[in-house]
Amino acid sequence: MPANRNALVRYKTLDACLRNRQRKWTLDDLIEVVSEALYEYEGIEKGISRRTVQADLQLMRSDKLGYFAPIVVIDKKYYTYEDPTYSITNIPLSDGDLSRMNEAVEVLKQFKGFSHFTALNEVVQKLEDHVYSTAQKSIPVIDFEKNEHLKGLHFLDELYQAVIQKRTLRIEYQSFSARLPQTFCFHVWWLKEFKNRWFAVGVRDGKGYIMNLALDRMLSIRIDSDVDYVPNQGIDPTAHYHDVIGVSVSENLRPIRVKLFVSRLHAPYVETKPLHHSQEVVERTEAGIVIQLRVQHNFELEKEILGFGEGMHVLEPERLRRVIQKRLQAGADAYVILKTPSGFENHTLPH
Repeated sequence: MPANRNALVRYKTLDACLRNRQRKWTLDDLIEVVSEALYEYEGIEKGISRRTVQADLQLMRSDKLGYFAPIVVIDKKYYTYEDPTYSITNIPLSDGDLSRMNEAVEVLKQFKGFSHFTALNEVVQKLEDHVYSTAQKSIPVIDFEKNEHLKGLHFLDELYQAVIQKRTLRIEYQSFSARLPQTFCFHVWWLKEFKNRWFAVGVRDGKGYIMNLALDRMLSIRIDSDVDYVPNQGIDPTAHYHDVIGVSVSENLRPIRVKLFVSRLHAPYVETKPLHHSQEVVERTEAGIVIQLRVQHNFELEKEILGFGEGMHVLEPERLRRVIQKRLQAGADAYVILKTPSGFENHTLPH
């Protein structure tokens, strides 16, 4: 591993450039980007010398750091990776690295019982599992939920950096309901994950309310240095989502009391994994349980209820009860009518 922090910044910056095949990189280009990174992350104003960058490239090619980077020069001018899938972040761990990581895992595991370190639990488990599977050359013991083919995940790092560096973004975006994409300035305040789908949360120029932008609907993003960043004025994400299931929050809706009957078959699942932190059991019968939530009526609430099918139904409020009933009826009707993909002709299914 690199001996000092400045070197690590240089190597990671060079790696990001060489992986970016949308641009041709001359040595002068690399020097400029590395100098900007050193100023941004380390406050170094004097820049970097040509000789240092050339030495870094040579060192990355060698076995001294374990990178063996396949750096090639095209037309005696442009630097890139010969293998487009290569990155120094993908190099295998050495025995020494594994040993140190295993020690780090053991230390971090000591904090898992403390409430202040609850957020570390999953990180520690992932790290522990990776160390074990690499060292033993075996399949992982823990299989975390993931969707590697989800669109927009490659924007995550840029969005994260925009939050940290307080940069305005110009985003090309097309919602599911829009016929054409829109391009607008957006100020990201935080990133939110819900059911393995990522959202950038913040405000759009000209709009006075918080918006969620799904990463899988983003077509492109770039820094817009001409527009001043609008910072978050102390809005806590935990408080923002306090009264909702999911990510859809309305500033104009108050939370309502929702009473749901859950059948005996589904009750254990709902009790051990509550739909919302406000959930409480208000009645128990032979047939099942009645639970109560205090949440806003949003799309995610409806989807959660519908997901239990016949195992859950709404007791209160009446409006939500009618909405769910209507959607379930429409779902049942869809199984009675078959629409063919070719002509969309209706045929009654045989009984």
